[in-house]
Amino acid sequence: MGRYTKQDVIDLVRENDVEFIRLQFSDLFGTMKNVAITARQLEKALDNKCTFDGSSVDGFVRIEESDMYLYPDLDSFAIFPWNAGGNRVARLICDVYGQDGLPFAGDPRNVLKRVMVECQKMGYKFNVGPECEFFLFHTDEEGRPTTVSHEKAGYFDVAPLDLGESARRDMILNLEDMGFEIEASHHEVAPAQHEIDFKYDNALRTADNILTFKFIVKYIAKRHGLYASFMPKPITGVDGSGMHLNMSLWKNGKNIFADSKNDLGISEEAFHFMAGVMEHANEMCLITNPLVNSYKRIVPGYEAPVDVSWSPSNRSPLIRVPAARGSGTRLEFRSPDSAANPYLALAVSLAAGLDGIKRKLTPGKGSMKNQYEMAEGEKQEAGINTLPRDMKEALEIFKQSTYMKELLGEHIFNKYVEAKSAEWESYQKFVSQWEVDRYLYKI
Repeated sequence: MGRYTKQDVIDLVRENDVEFIRLQFSDLFGTMKNVAITARQLEKALDNKCTFDGSSVDGFVRIEESDMYLYPDLDSFAIFPWNAGGNRVARLICDVYGQDGLPFAGDPRNVLKRVMVECQKMGYKFNVGPECEFFLFHTDEEGRPTTVSHEKAGYFDVAPLDLGESARRDMILNLEDMGFEIEASHHEVAPAQHEIDFKYDNALRTADNILTFKFIVKYIAKRHGLYASFMPKPITGVDGSGMHLNMSLWKNGKNIFADSKNDLGISEEAFHFMAGVMEHANEMCLITNPLVNSYKRIVPGYEAPVDVSWSPSNRSPLIRVPAARGSGTRLEFRSPDSAANPYLALAVSLAAGLDGIKRKLTPGKGSMKNQYEMAEGEKQEAGINTLPRDMKEALEIFKQSTYMKELLGEHIFNKYVEAKSAEWESYQKFVSQWEVDRYLYKI
């Protein structure tokens, strides 16, 4: 049973003097979109009668089939904790439907909902807690983002070294006002890099929360005269920003990844789930790491995984088993970054894990070594494969994957391949500053 009814939402809007409601949804690539309506149009929206032009949204439809409908998720209703020009504003996250009254095949949220139905049929609930890292940079005189920061702080540093502490505190207060339960926040490894962790929830709510989180962080950063970037690797020579996914399956209110009888304290289901993620990691890499820039992060030496392996301790493999046990038992999937569409990233991660359970896959022996220090021959002997080295390799693996095509559906699969092929082609044609600096003076 849902948290809110239609009447609840209407009453909340009236009681809180809300004047505008943002009807939010995600495009194919995880960019938040919205249609803003006044409170007078709320009942029309709650009756699923609000339309928008789908031909103007990346990855949706052609102009001759452009009318799309927004179906608000009532439980997503929230009021923003600030006044925009003196007006109170709320939001509803929406599913996208076609003119035929059916869920739109190109709606990323619908993909996740489909996989969650499969998960429920198997008797499980999928909980995810993300760790979203980001940079806080200065803006230039025109307010445009730069990669400039005056601070030199490092991991867990505090003010006055951590110059972003005030902005981060403001972000947390606003997130809590939006209903987030913030578990931790701290300065990350690189200068100007930060992390705010919020409590796990079911996969759909977590994906909604990731989009909201990024919006709030960017909004508050701007109020502090800063720019918040979730770009995976904005600066050469320092750690990039990831979106580690802490995943667990629950059944009848119990975390089934926990097993005190096993030496490591994790269950057979956890090992099968882990093996499924590892088996499909390269196929889904274009979803979890969708940019040319994503693969500048996945290099040795910067706390991002480069190999498809797992470990009960160190942070260099693809999957880590954090120390918490009992209800806190989980698998940490370390390769995804925040450029990923959260609905698609969580959908493919869950589907891969469930496939591992259905097929009773095993992940092999856990790695106790630092993966960055292992020779290639040693990795081959241990049966350790590597993640794609660039987006071109990830794209080629993705294009050949019937598994991904069936999981995402033809519409999303084909649109995604088309867009990413064009992105790679554009990148190949661009002459970078690195090339000019390296070759111009000597050739």
